Amino acid sequence: MKTNRRNFFQTMGVGAAGFGLASSFPLTACANDAEKDKNENDEQVLFIGDDIAIADTVYGKVKGFILRGIYQFRGIPYGADTGGKNRFMPPQRPEKWDDIRPAVWWGNTAPQIMDNRYANAYSSFVDHWNYDDVSEDCLKLNVWTPAIDANKRPVLVWLHGGGYTNGNGIEQDGYMGENLSRKGDVVFVSINHRLGPIGFSDLSGVGGEKYKDSGNVGALDMVAALEWVKENIANFGGDPDNVTIMGQSGGGAKVCTLAAMPKAAGLIHKAVPLSGSTTQAMNQNVSQRLGEYILKEAGLKSSEIDKLQEMPWKDYILLANKASQKFREEGGETGFRMGFAPVADGINIPKGTFYSEENGISATVPMIICSTFHEWGMARTMPELENMTEEEAKSMLKERAGFRGGLGDKAPAVYDAYAKVFPDATPIEIMTLVASNRKGVVDTATAKSKQPAPVYVAWFGWEPPLFDNRMRAFHCLDICFWFYNTDLMLTHTGGGARSRKLSEKMSDALLAFMRTGNPNCEGLPEWPKFTAEKGETMILNDVCDVKNDPDREGRMML
Repeated sequence: MKTNRRNFFQTMGVGAAGFGLASSFPLTACANDAEKDKNENDEQVLFIGDDIAIADTVYGKVKGFILRGIYQFRGIPYGADTGGKNRFMPPQRPEKWDDIRPAVWWGNTAPQIMDNRYANAYSSFVDHWNYDDVSEDCLKLNVWTPAIDANKRPVLVWLHGGGYTNGNGIEQDGYMGENLSRKGDVVFVSINHRLGPIGFSDLSGVGGEKYKDSGNVGALDMVAALEWVKENIANFGGDPDNVTIMGQSGGGAKVCTLAAMPKAAGLIHKAVPLSGSTTQAMNQNVSQRLGEYILKEAGLKSSEIDKLQEMPWKDYILLANKASQKFREEGGETGFRMGFAPVADGINIPKGTFYSEENGISATVPMIICSTFHEWGMARTMPELENMTEEEAKSMLKERAGFRGGLGDKAPAVYDAYAKVFPDATPIEIMTLVASNRKGVVDTATAKSKQPAPVYVAWFGWEPPLFDNRMRAFHCLDICFWFYNTDLMLTHTGGGARSRKLSEKMSDALLAFMRTGNPNCEGLPEWPKFTAEKGETMILNDVCDVKNDPDREGRMML
């Protein structure tokens, strides 16, 4: 078998909400429940008007619309424009307004490089990303709720994927909150926040006191969104004292980081990181050195640092990315936590390992951690990989293993260990399992399990019948199952009863967790809490089952 290795390595990350390409492919599929009701009650489903869907916020009234019985409010400001003098600064409150503000369209996407975002045709087809205007006036959120009343419904706040560099709160149709809101009688919130160099340039070492928070303003945006929820969500039928934060890929890492931030204490009551978990932030010695490279690349002295606030945002991002590349090449720094991401400054985000104190921040916050079997699926558009031999798989693992670098000389031993644990898997499947290993999941669960609140671990293995069954349980696939959107995200699931059956169970588990902190529900086997000794893991598939640390032997070889 021959395959182009450059194409192969580029394909490994395709389809990832955290790091892939983006496009827009509008689907006309209706919500699950609405589709069932269509023949029984074929009447008007959209309502918008002068006196429809009006809610109060502390800044002024907003007007949304009602679609299939769910109130929607889009693009509500939770912070001021972050451009100009507010760039690199903590989020500011938005100005109040007197008139009723229309909240019927999404807020601007945070600044990010959009060039060639839709270049890959297959990625555009599968993920059909939703992107609109991009600007620094991006601190906006969206709300789905069954009613504007005094009922205190559980609230879910969704943190999008894209690493800390790309994405927005509605980039996939699978992110939409309508179906979960209707099914569980809950309030669903999604947010945009600053990303990349705009959100995480640590200029504290070169800019002094004024820029002391600059490395974490994107994370502080998320805290500001949670503060908005605390102040306002009761006006949308939600309970500010029962808030679950949930995110996938980079959004999963955001969940873990927020749960460790002192300023978020009391704003979070449950947490669900999917396919992206972490137990530490970037070392500030590294982030401050990167700040020095940025200033050098701009040709500025420390006394001139304010000029970085005056640059067009795209010019600044390109400059900062160039500085980051030089830092990697000249500074000898490598690794996943290089670049632009939350910084362990000891003030906004703690240094060291998150959750290391038994009664520390989020000690009472239960957590579900989930990942997929094949996060870094490779063979979707490369059928020749299905015929990969064992030796070819080992050779490729030496050079590359998922998002991180290769395993070098350890590759054959790691491969053999996983092959022993999964004796029926083919070489491409074993290679993908290795590249998608659960080390981060287990490390995070182990750290969090030392605190009083329970941790529950899941492993999603359902495979869609698409692309000749080569998609497998890929990165992002489980999102639409949790949110009861499998008939909306057809290019991920194919739609139909099979995916819907698992989605019923998973969404029921999420709703139970939002209400009680325990995901056990009628459709699943008893789901025990995770312990470091047994590694209890719920396998999510056509048949769900609990296994004790099912990949331990292979994972220990990494």
